[in-house]
Amino acid sequence: MKEAEQLVAKAKRFLNSAQSLLGLGDNESCVSRAYYAMFYVAEALLSEKGLRFRKHGGVHGAFGEHFAKTSELDPKYHRWLLEAFNKRITADYGVEAVVTPEEAGQLIEQAREFLQEAERYLSRAESQGSK
Repeated sequence: MKEAEQLVAKAKRFLNSAQSLLGLGDNESCVSRAYYAMFYVAEALLSEKGLRFRKHGGVHGAFGEHFAKTSELDPKYHRWLLEAFNKRITADYGVEAVVTPEEAGQLIEQAREFLQEAERYLSRAESQGSK
């Protein structure tokens, strides 16, 4: 299995975890899992271009450079990734952080849409590569 496929599978697991955590009322943990789902999606897309990074900032910056600035994917996905990262930091480390179910649910929906768009992109890339 290619690295991109493994990262997409991991993103799906984290998205499912986020949905379960939302159902349990653990909104802060939900935000963290939804962010990581987006993070793994971004890593999968970058991996398809042969790019790998060790830090979140590297992934964020490279995704912006290779996908958002070029409009290869809608720049909203880069914005969503950065916003989700900030929400995760607040949710994970903020002692008095309050994340509403609506905020957590919105992040799940954004992660789901990002994942679906990445799967379409990777499928097109694979079919073009096999020609």
